[in-house]
Amino acid sequence: MAEHESLEFGKADFVLLDNVSLEEFMANLKLRFEKGRIYSYIGEVVVSVNPYRAMNIYGRDTIEQYKGRELYERPPHLFAIADAAYKAMKRRNKDTCIVISGESGAGKTEDMSVTSVCLYRVKNMLLKSNCVLEAFGNAKTNRNDNSSRFGKYMDINFDFKGDPIGGHINNYLLEKSRVIFQQEGERSFHSFYQLVKGAPDAQLRSLHIQRDPTAYTYIKVGGQIKSSINDSADFKAVTDAMKVIGFTTGEIQTVYKILATILHLGNLKFGSDGDVTLIENSKLVSVLGDLLSTKDENVEKALLYRTVATGRDVIDKQHTHQEASYGRDALAKAIYERLFCWIVGRINDIIEVKNYDARVHGKNTVIGVLDIYGFEIFQNNSFEQFCINYCNEKLQQLFIQLVLKQEQEEYQREGIPWKHIDYFNNQIIVDLVEQQHKGIFAVLDEACMNVGKVTDEMFLQALNGKLAKHAHYTSRKLSPTDKNLEFDRDFRIRHYAGDVAYSVVGFIDKNKDTLFQDFKRLLYNSSNPVLKAMWPEGKLSITEVTKRPLTAATLFKNSMISLVENLASKEPYYVRCIKPNDVKSPLLFEHERCKHQVEYLGLLENVRVRRAGFANRQTYPRFLQRYKMISEFTWPNHDLPSDKEAVKRLLQGCGFEHDVAYGKTKVFIRTPRTIFNLEEQRAEMVKRIVLFLQKVWRGTLARMRYRRMRAALIIIRAYRRYKVKSYIREVNRRFKNVRGMKDHGKHVKWPTPPKVLRKFEEALRNIYNRWWAWTLIKDLSPEEMVQIRAKVATLECLKGQRADLGLQRAWEGNYLDSPGTASSFTLVSSDLQRKDKFMRVLFSCNVRKCMLAKAEDRALLITDRHLYKMDPVKQYKPMKSIPLYNVTGVSISPGKDQLVVFHTKDNRDLIVCMQGMVPAGDSRIGELVGTLFSHFKSEKRKLQVNIVSPIHCSMNGRKCTVIVETKINQSQPDFTKSRSGYILSVPGN
Repeated sequence: MAEHESLEFGKADFVLLDNVSLEEFMANLKLRFEKGRIYSYIGEVVVSVNPYRAMNIYGRDTIEQYKGRELYERPPHLFAIADAAYKAMKRRNKDTCIVISGESGAGKTEDMSVTSVCLYRVKNMLLKSNCVLEAFGNAKTNRNDNSSRFGKYMDINFDFKGDPIGGHINNYLLEKSRVIFQQEGERSFHSFYQLVKGAPDAQLRSLHIQRDPTAYTYIKVGGQIKSSINDSADFKAVTDAMKVIGFTTGEIQTVYKILATILHLGNLKFGSDGDVTLIENSKLVSVLGDLLSTKDENVEKALLYRTVATGRDVIDKQHTHQEASYGRDALAKAIYERLFCWIVGRINDIIEVKNYDARVHGKNTVIGVLDIYGFEIFQNNSFEQFCINYCNEKLQQLFIQLVLKQEQEEYQREGIPWKHIDYFNNQIIVDLVEQQHKGIFAVLDEACMNVGKVTDEMFLQALNGKLAKHAHYTSRKLSPTDKNLEFDRDFRIRHYAGDVAYSVVGFIDKNKDTLFQDFKRLLYNSSNPVLKAMWPEGKLSITEVTKRPLTAATLFKNSMISLVENLASKEPYYVRCIKPNDVKSPLLFEHERCKHQVEYLGLLENVRVRRAGFANRQTYPRFLQRYKMISEFTWPNHDLPSDKEAVKRLLQGCGFEHDVAYGKTKVFIRTPRTIFNLEEQRAEMVKRIVLFLQKVWRGTLARMRYRRMRAALIIIRAYRRYKVKSYIREVNRRFKNVRGMKDHGKHVKWPTPPKVLRKFEEALRNIYNRWWAWTLIKDLSPEEMVQIRAKVATLECLKGQRADLGLQRAWEGNYLDSPGTASSFTLVSSDLQRKDKFMRVLFSCNVRKCMLAKAEDRALLITDRHLYKMDPVKQYKPMKSIPLYNVTGVSISPGKDQLVVFHTKDNRDLIVCMQGMVPAGDSRIGELVGTLFSHFKSEKRKLQVNIVSPIHCSMNGRKCTVIVETKINQSQPDFTKSRSGYILSVPGN
């Protein structure tokens, strides 16, 4: 929901004033300042008053409150203008910029930091760069404890999604004269005091630096000032920031070596011995040589001599005392300026966007943020103040062009009814400074190029001659009665912000910006690679002819023209900073001081233009392109006579025709609320369009996926059929003639089946194995088939359980009816057959019965109906008959003995040990078990076969355990009782 401020805080937007007058404007500005509301709007321009105190309105929660909101939805804030620039960039895919302007001490640097926090979001390196640049580019002045002494324009690059991906920083006109001189009450750059007060003792010793700023000439004045600035804490913060950004340890150490070099240069004292110039404190030369990583004698020579080429001869010309001092100061300023530019370049190397392909990632859009020195009027205004104020004139001209002049001209050009609003156009002042051949910069450059001795006084005389009739220029010669100006020294310019008197002293030298080539060669030949890279022009020899370098004024003018062109190519958003007082009080609002700033910033004219004008204007095609989906008459394309008619129909349908005007090529929208409502409707329609497109596209994807899957299945099926057919054909080829083979194809190797046919292959192998087996047994007699089935049953039960199964010999089965056996068994067997009606004898054999701790010879007869125990001594008289259906299982041991236990349902197990085998070592266990198991299987009854040791059984209803022992030289099995059960001793080797 929108949150609006109460009227007790005044009007948040000056456009809403009841009467547009300077008095009401000032009253509203003062009320908001006193109520702690430091931000106000003029339409989309933010007016910021420096509160001179910390305020808890810049946290992450506050950023989120303004993120994605329209300007009028929240109270005025810098975050709102930053987010507006961001939204405009994303919506219109156009570069934007935020121009922060105001005089020195109005809070521009802080406002830029706040704006950057909102825009950077996650780019920690960009945030840390502010800390580093402020340390090396800001200083305490009489108006501001953290005054920017350089101009900074930063581009923040965003990808097509709106995420920050990098940036680039441009710096303008560092006030390097501050390195060697500061006005009373001011300090040099923060970096010097941070080094002296914050560096560890060990580092200071390595740099030969004392922890006392007053010990160094260049910063002595600032070192005596009591300030709230915590230089010690700032040193650590700056060092940490440089590490975060990506400076190496060696680079950071070089930076502080250069700062120490400058401090030591300031303490160099020159003396004279006749015509010879000497360095009085020569010990400093070795210190400088150590810090600059070069030879001491080279440092001393560069300070005292200048190498000059006269024709083919090269001579060393000694400096006078004055020239040596000038060279020392010029070197200090040049080294610091070059260091600062190197730091900016190093930061750019790290944060710049690299390898960004717009064809792949979409357009790379930019938001620029400008924080540049404010308008300055000091007690002594020199070349630097002249350039700074010229810069502010150019920015004011840009503001006039974009906000006041172009806007009114556009209304007239488009045929929109408009009453002209007067304003001061400072183009005349800009021309006074930069006009070719007639401007102050042109006169200054001309003076610098003249042959012979040219003085600052001569430059002033040239100005008086060319600008005598200019309404905004004067000097003591042109106004003899004006005692505020000195003869042959001062001139005054009537700027848009007020009159400023400039002293021409130093203009010529500062514009030439001369640094002897000897110093450049000295630094280029340093063994420190960082320092060497800062001075590439030092590689030129003295005899090489170089082009005259551009003057400082020309370079600055060109950079300002380029900057203004860059800003003009973007959609600008303005922050106008106001300084409430000169004593940095959070409570004092100096009416006249603020009134003067309001007047020269043109804020009242801005209110009038904004109040009478329109907040937004777009060409008809562009407007339609963005909002055509809102109306059924324009979506997806209209059939009306023109785009203008289509826009009219769209806005009438939305009910906004009362808040718009129609120009020749553009539609003008008066209030931001209408734009906001259009955007809301567009966002809603875009959701529906996106859902529709998603539905269509998902359907398309599903159909494509279905066709691919269907095609894949067809291919898979065809491939599987191919593999199956190939496999079947290969099997058929290999096994085609197996009937004619000796082994019926047993040696044939099966082909590897496809995965899908593995179970089929198993079945096919089983079929083949059954056929192969059938080919082997088809010609066997019924008796042989019975024997084969018994052997198969033996394998099924005992394979791997007993060593000798007797499979290699023929199985007779009825061993008691073999030749040599008494005919009495045959008679008994026949009687039993008649009596019990059995069909055939399964097995018969002599055994040794083991029962009740004694062993006796017996005979065993197994038919298809009964199991008989016989006494061979009594003519094979049957002693016991057990029906086969009463037998539940048999148990044998895993050894080589012939023990068999027949388990019965009535727990009267029969324990026997077969004997009488011929040959003696033959085993009949396999034959017995296989025959029984095969018979039970044919009868579809279950026979439990156990291969265990010891064997658990029941004798006469009592459970017992039989342990088998093998004894050497024992002729026949013997049965004895022990504590653990019964022990069967069998013959063995």
